[in-house]
Amino acid sequence: MPVSIRIATRDWDYLTPLILGEVTSPRLTVEVERVGTLIPDLANDPKYDAAEISFSRYVSAMAEGMETIVGIPCFIMRGFRHRCIIVRDDSPLERLSDLAGKRIGVTGWRDSGNTWTRAALRREGVGVEDASWFVGRLTAQHPITDRLDGFGRPGRIEAIPGERPMMELLQQNQLDAVFTPFMPDGFFAPGSAWRQLLRDFRAAERAYFADVGYVPGMHLVAVKASVAQEHPWLPGEIAQLIDQSQRLWTTKRRKYAETSPWIIEELIRAGRDLPLSWNDSGLQTNRRMIEDFAAELHVQGILAEPISADALFPFAAKERTSAA
Repeated sequence: MPVSIRIATRDWDYLTPLILGEVTSPRLTVEVERVGTLIPDLANDPKYDAAEISFSRYVSAMAEGMETIVGIPCFIMRGFRHRCIIVRDDSPLERLSDLAGKRIGVTGWRDSGNTWTRAALRREGVGVEDASWFVGRLTAQHPITDRLDGFGRPGRIEAIPGERPMMELLQQNQLDAVFTPFMPDGFFAPGSAWRQLLRDFRAAERAYFADVGYVPGMHLVAVKASVAQEHPWLPGEIAQLIDQSQRLWTTKRRKYAETSPWIIEELIRAGRDLPLSWNDSGLQTNRRMIEDFAAELHVQGILAEPISADALFPFAAKERTSAA
């Protein structure tokens, strides 16, 4: 009889084949429950055996010696970050280097995506010390929470006064740019007041991929350590099922491309610009991306010391050594 687990993830459409049972395993049954926000504490959550978690927070927890969950080098959320910098439509800013000395809003200082976006800026000569950073909620509909997460520095990294929404401050020219993974209401409308900083962000992202060889990972899959210890094969099986689901979803999207008017153009360009393996799971496959991210966390002052990919994913490293 297969082992049954319940996993909490965001509503990623490429998991549809897994949810519908089109991708299966004789050893493992996975019940996917889609959630609006990441669950805060997988280790002590009574409902879930596995979950989508923040890459940044996982790295920090592992550096502090966490042993209650097992991270899998299966990056359920990936994406280039050049597109995630928005400005007013009438802004004179058009390059990453233009942000030197500017006032930049971010939705969370330690967030994995914002870490990668700052990494992209740093490649263009704009480090943390080269801009003024303000941390807060994107719009009035977003909750008020501690988004500094202990990393504030007066005069350099500060909470937005009065919890004012960043899009209001951007509209009033009190911020020059905002980092956000999800575009605000109205962004996609004709005549929008906002645009991406980089007018041709795809070209920048293609150049980035040609240089580094990966699409950055923001979230990964983790399981409770007790589950992994009882079933050592289970983390690898989850990763395999998610990879299979993504491949089947891609095949179906290419066939049923009428889900939006021009998705076929995106599918063609992605298929030609990226290797088939761009989203594959596995420690070796993702080693450079993992270690680049850990190094970036250190450079940005979020991680006290660098940490290796093997230290971050000891379960996967041990499994690979045993297989060899």
